[in-house]
Amino acid sequence: MSDNDTKKPNGDVPAAPVAASTTPPAPKAAAPAGPPPKPAPKNPGFVTCTVDGKEVVVKPGTNMIEAAKTVGSDIPYYCYHPRLSIAANCRICLIEASNAPKLVPACQTALAEGVVIKTTTPKVKEQQRAVMEFLLLNHPVDCSICDQAGECKLQDYYMKYDYRPSRLEGGKTLKNKRKVLGPRVVLDQERCIMCTRCVRVMNEVAKQPQLGVFGRGSHERIDVFPGNELDSDYSMNTVDVCPVGALLSRDFRFKARAWFLSATPSVCTGCAKGCNTYVDWMSQDTYRIRPRENEEINQSWMCDSGRLLYKSFNLGRVLQARIGRASGKAASNEAVPVVTRKEAAQAAAKALKPLVGSGKLAVLASPVSSNEELLAGLTFAKATLGVSTVYVGGRPQGTADHFLRVADKNPNRKGLEWIAKGLGLKVESFDALSQALSKGSVKALYAIGTEVPVDAETFAQAVSQLETFVVQATNESAVTAQATVLLPASIHVEDEGSFTQMDGITQRFRKAYPPKGDAIPGWKWAAELTRELGGEAPAWNSARDVWRELAGKVAEFAEFNWDKASPPDREKPGINPLPTGADGRPPGYREFGSPRVRGI
Repeated sequence: MSDNDTKKPNGDVPAAPVAASTTPPAPKAAAPAGPPPKPAPKNPGFVTCTVDGKEVVVKPGTNMIEAAKTVGSDIPYYCYHPRLSIAANCRICLIEASNAPKLVPACQTALAEGVVIKTTTPKVKEQQRAVMEFLLLNHPVDCSICDQAGECKLQDYYMKYDYRPSRLEGGKTLKNKRKVLGPRVVLDQERCIMCTRCVRVMNEVAKQPQLGVFGRGSHERIDVFPGNELDSDYSMNTVDVCPVGALLSRDFRFKARAWFLSATPSVCTGCAKGCNTYVDWMSQDTYRIRPRENEEINQSWMCDSGRLLYKSFNLGRVLQARIGRASGKAASNEAVPVVTRKEAAQAAAKALKPLVGSGKLAVLASPVSSNEELLAGLTFAKATLGVSTVYVGGRPQGTADHFLRVADKNPNRKGLEWIAKGLGLKVESFDALSQALSKGSVKALYAIGTEVPVDAETFAQAVSQLETFVVQATNESAVTAQATVLLPASIHVEDEGSFTQMDGITQRFRKAYPPKGDAIPGWKWAAELTRELGGEAPAWNSARDVWRELAGKVAEFAEFNWDKASPPDREKPGINPLPTGADGRPPGYREFGSPRVRGI
């Protein structure tokens, strides 16, 4: 066939065939090695994970201990404290996480999206048991004489995670059993588990690094630096955070067992800061004061000065009414006449009645009194006694610090100012009263509280010249000795009520136990005196009644709900109170209502 025969009808000539290439195509470049991409968050802005089969949604950065609490899973810990830096040295909080080949410390590890956490596997349980055995290896068996018994995490965790006899052969490492660190704290070095909470409290909270870790291995110990002592006014916070019986309060040591005490939520009266507290009491005696958690005011902490105020609750109290000055009679060993409350109220009314409405009668009010006492007392002063001015007493100014203590040592100065303003009373300083007394323009004085900002002896001499000095007081002093009529008043833990702290925050406190002796609340004395002076007797049966009737006159109290602001008085099903600073557990209420007689 010719070439022409191969041509197509359109005249195109077919292209020459191309030979097939024998070179294989170049392979694609391999993706660089690296972690898999993070999963998209199930809940944007939050971290979603699984703890013991339950879904948890928390804020980024939340550690595993806090996340597990939200679904009821309890991860044990010693060194962790939510308000301190992370040490991660006790190792009892190790748990399994899907994104880690080994057990991870729950206190130190933040949650990641999609992670599955298991806290009850055999591997985790064996780790917890092993840590407990290690911590108890050299721990002394002195629970029966330890002040921490009943509040000790070693006891709790031993029963829950270990509960096996010791396998130690030979003697235990011995250390100092009574190392006095400072005026208020003593250390039993044998009981210490080296959680270092106390060191971090002094470094990070008190800003006074007075404690350190010394030694190595089994001889490692907590101690003060050479030539120093633990004398900070926040030193007793180390006792609160100690999870075992190593750090103890020298004041509370060997005084009472934890399971004999009842806890009542209250407010510290040591200064105008208004730290939230628990009052621990038995029968009608207060044994200690502990901080109660409040993020807005004191977090989990408290100063030592406020803790030791409880002694004035028990000692030197005015427990019986009295007519006539006691100063001269005490010097001559003459018996001071004790009368009933009704006789005292009648005597006070008889002495005050001729002076009602005159400029010779003055009223002194203490900012240590509660809002309810001041509402009732100042209403009585204006409506029944006819005064238009109230003189403000109170404790003298003190020193402030960088943290909680403020210079004003009165818990309710703001409340007194608000109440006087609401009732239309003019507020005058204590200096103005002193000048009026020296000039003789004041011949009679009615005092709601005897705290004064000057030396008590000096003021006692000034009021000793008064013909009438009616005093409503909680504790004996040189001032009460000059009272012509002494009315015993209950302290704040013997009644419920409220204080308004320096920033204008009004806070409720609850009644711990009934008043001692013949003491009654200040508002009840105001009602008694109103009745004896011929006024319309108010039908008050409680501090709540006083608040509901009179607080409406004070504009600043309008937004405060007295009932809803009440702290819980005991644990109830379904309610988990905020943990105290003591050991992270909810506070226990072991006794409620009327106190039991000791020994029964």
